[in-house]
Amino acid sequence: MTVLSYGDRALLVELGSTEAVIELAALVSGEAEVAGLVEDVVPGARTLLLVAGAGVSVDRLRAALSELGEAPSRLGVSAARRRSSAGRRAGWGAGASSANRREVAPSSPAAGGREVVVPVAYDGADLDVVARLTGLSVEEVVAAHTGTSWRVAFGGFAPGFAYLVGGDPRLQVPRRDTPRTAVPAGSVGLAGEFSGVYPRESPGGWQLIGRTDEVMWDVDREPPALLAPGATVRFVEA
Repeated sequence: MTVLSYGDRALLVELGSTEAVIELAALVSGEAEVAGLVEDVVPGARTLLLVAGAGVSVDRLRAALSELGEAPSRLGVSAARRRSSAGRRAGWGAGASSANRREVAPSSPAAGGREVVVPVAYDGADLDVVARLTGLSVEEVVAAHTGTSWRVAFGGFAPGFAYLVGGDPRLQVPRRDTPRTAVPAGSVGLAGEFSGVYPRESPGGWQLIGRTDEVMWDVDREPPALLAPGATVRFVEA
C-alpha cells in the first residue's frame, strides 16, 4: 500500500483492490490504539482516507498505521485473486416493504456493521440482458443475487448510494452502453463487481434487475444512510 499526505490532518492510503480497502478499514476500526487516533475513516474503491483526530499529528497517525504491518495488503491480494478483472468497470444505480427488513447482529466486530435484509421485486428492465451476458437463466440470476451476502464497501455518487461487493462473481456485468437519463429510486442494479440500490431518481448506467421499497437515505433517520460501510446486505425476493 502507498500512504500519501492529504492536507495537514489526513492520510490517503492507496490500495490494490476494494477488498484490501475493506480489510484495512476493519483493521483500523478494530485496533483501539489506531482507532483512537482517527476522527473519520472514508473508504473508496481503491483508497482509504484517514482523518486524524483532534490533537493528533499526521506523523503519529502514519507511524500507527505502519505498525499494522502488511496484513491489509496480504489479505487484499488473496481476495483479489479470487476475482476476475472483468469487474473493474463500475457505474451505479430500489419496491418491497420496510416491514420486511430485518437487522441482525454484526458478523464480526471488526466489520463495524450489521446485516440488513433488503426485499427485492426482480422485474428490472435489464434482467433479461444480465441473463444473456452471464449465460444464466433469469431464475439463476435471481438465485445468484439472493444466494450470497453482499458487503458495503463504500458510499458515493449520491447520498445513500452504497457500493456493494462480495456477491456471486458470475454476476459481474458491464455498465449499459447508453446510460438512462432517469432511473427510478429503489432500482437495484449491477455494474462490474458491484451491486447497488439507487437512493433517488437520477441518471445511471447500471444494469437494472429489480426494485425495492427500502429507503436508502432519510435525513430524519439516524444515521440517514440505511447501508453504511462495513454492513452486510442480503437480498431476498419480495
